[in-house]
Amino acid sequence: MTWKQRYRVASYLRSSLWIVAVAAVVLEQIFAALVRAIDARLDWDALGLGVDGAKALCNTVITFSLSFIVFTFGSLLVAIQVASGQYTPRIIATTLLSNNVIRYTVGIFVFTLLFAIQALNHIGTTVPRLVTFITSVLGFVCLAAFLFLIDYAARLLRPVSLVKRVSDDGLAVLENVYPEKFTDEPSAALAPQNPGPVARTVLHRGTSGIILAVDLPRLIARAEATDGVIEFAPRVGDFMGVDEPLFLLYGGAAAVDEKTLRDCVIFGSERTMEQDPLFALRILVDIAIKALSAAINDPTTAVLAIDQLHRLLRRAGGRNLRTESIFGPTGNLRVIFHTPNWDDFIHLAFAEIRLYGAANFQIARRLRAMIINLANTLPATRQSALHQELDLLDRMLEKLYLLPEDLALARVPDSQGLGGSSDMKAPKWAT
Repeated sequence: MTWKQRYRVASYLRSSLWIVAVAAVVLEQIFAALVRAIDARLDWDALGLGVDGAKALCNTVITFSLSFIVFTFGSLLVAIQVASGQYTPRIIATTLLSNNVIRYTVGIFVFTLLFAIQALNHIGTTVPRLVTFITSVLGFVCLAAFLFLIDYAARLLRPVSLVKRVSDDGLAVLENVYPEKFTDEPSAALAPQNPGPVARTVLHRGTSGIILAVDLPRLIARAEATDGVIEFAPRVGDFMGVDEPLFLLYGGAAAVDEKTLRDCVIFGSERTMEQDPLFALRILVDIAIKALSAAINDPTTAVLAIDQLHRLLRRAGGRNLRTESIFGPTGNLRVIFHTPNWDDFIHLAFAEIRLYGAANFQIARRLRAMIINLANTLPATRQSALHQELDLLDRMLEKLYLLPEDLALARVPDSQGLGGSSDMKAPKWAT
């Protein structure tokens, strides 16, 4: 199986709810056969039920396990509608359908339903005692799982839980895309690299789509083998139309087969987080600006999203946001792979929220608190973009707040939005 096939299979398995339910069907068949074989060798009666009692037990377990399945899927559909309407549709695949608690709970319900049906089918003039006992245990497990699922789903759909889950996934992507911590020492990867003239251009064929992932190790290996340089023209998350430049080949890399190069790229219809460090920020910004819309008008939810943006920016600011140069085992430039820089992170995190939310005291104060905190805790090279954002925020506030008292209130840094004013020491350029 190729990398492309493995990636697609793994991605589909992570985001498909029905996979666990089908696996439960297979496991139940194996487990039921094993239990019946053991039951035939044992003379053990833990429940002391007769034929009628065993049938009643199995019927009860079948009824409520089936009810739990119907209720779970019905509730999930409602949750998807609420989450996509109130927050953003982007969290459906990343948060709800790929949630292992929901998937495994459904698997338990399916497993119990099928086991109880088989147990009822094998009750004749005698009672399979071990099978009946396990049916009762599974019934209690189902009931406990259902009660837990109700509590878990209620917590999962809270704004703070959703934005934290998105942020956690975003932190993992940042660690993967930018594995090195920031250092003031000069790095060859950050120095401008001139691979020479383009020897060949590979265009995108097939159908248009969004770039989801790239097999960088394979590209490095192919460039090393041909003693050339391969440049991946777009960035992960970009939309690619047919006949747009996909690869620029330099030197010996011009001999690399086009199919080999295209097999290193995954396209899809919607962005995913696997190799896209900005997508988590995009989701959080979408949640924030939707909460700030006149239809919803929930600035506190926007503040919760800004809290997680703050968390992601702090981590990104502490990483080595390399330019594009990736070197091979011999120390030579082999792949040019474009990734977001610090300005990209800052513009995405601040611009739209400032535009839609600066007129709200909570948002203005929380944005200022985030800028000052980042300026006081991140390296000096990150200051310029933060300085610009604070200047833009101040200029925006001057246009929005006509009363000097309101303007003064909006300029107070506050990590709660509109709570107790934060005792923050502003950087020199912010005073």
